[in-house]
Amino acid sequence: MTWTVTRLNWRLPVIAAALCLLASVAAVAQQEGAADRETALQALVTWMPFILQGFVLNLVMSVLAMAIATVTGVILGFMQISPSAVIRLPAKLVTHVFRNSPWLVILFAIMFLVPFRVTLPGGETVMIPDWVKATVGFALPVMANVSEILRGAVMSIPSGQWESADSLAFSRGQTLRHVILPQCIRRMLPPWMNWYALLTLMTPMAAILGVNEALGNTQAAMEAAGSRPEFLIPFYLFLMTIFFVFIYPISLWTRRLERRYAASGA
Repeated sequence: MTWTVTRLNWRLPVIAAALCLLASVAAVAQQEGAADRETALQALVTWMPFILQGFVLNLVMSVLAMAIATVTGVILGFMQISPSAVIRLPAKLVTHVFRNSPWLVILFAIMFLVPFRVTLPGGETVMIPDWVKATVGFALPVMANVSEILRGAVMSIPSGQWESADSLAFSRGQTLRHVILPQCIRRMLPPWMNWYALLTLMTPMAAILGVNEALGNTQAAMEAAGSRPEFLIPFYLFLMTIFFVFIYPISLWTRRLERRYAASGA
């Protein structure tokens, strides 16, 4: 029974994708009539590689931003649990600022504050692409949330484990490395995956700033195809479908990990 449900869950993205495509066909048929229906679908098929090329950039931005956010967020999280107030308080301030700031505002700030080019000591000029600056902008709010995830995971460990490690003459670093962090990793993984899924869904905001990702390429494709209003539904349904097919398995995997770790008492 479990195997049947699991298999059905993994088939849901394919079913949803098929339904979205069927809905786009029906919408085109209703708006254009039988004579023009093939023209709209042909335009979508023609521009699919261009849209998918932009989607690849979405994935690249999401992976790089998540990598940057994970590394910096873990460092910031360790600073938050530092016994020294000189280290802990600035880390808390940075975490709260980026956690409670709108993503779009952060993105605009990074895009306009970071220069378009950098001159190296040797005199060579290096251009900074917009998608690189957007990646940094997406990484900052996720970094703050990863920091908070780490802090919360460490605080959720019973104090008795700290006391037991202290009775064994473990230093604070040894306690974190050998006792606390191995338990925190399992607690952090599901929310970390949730934040990656959310980050991927936020990457189309980069189109507002001129980055040629999936949303920007979809808009450019519709303009190149004639900017006809009846293209909106099929083109945007296709865009929603490719994001859904990528994100939904991550959601299923996250829920499975949550159930597994809850059952094991981690």
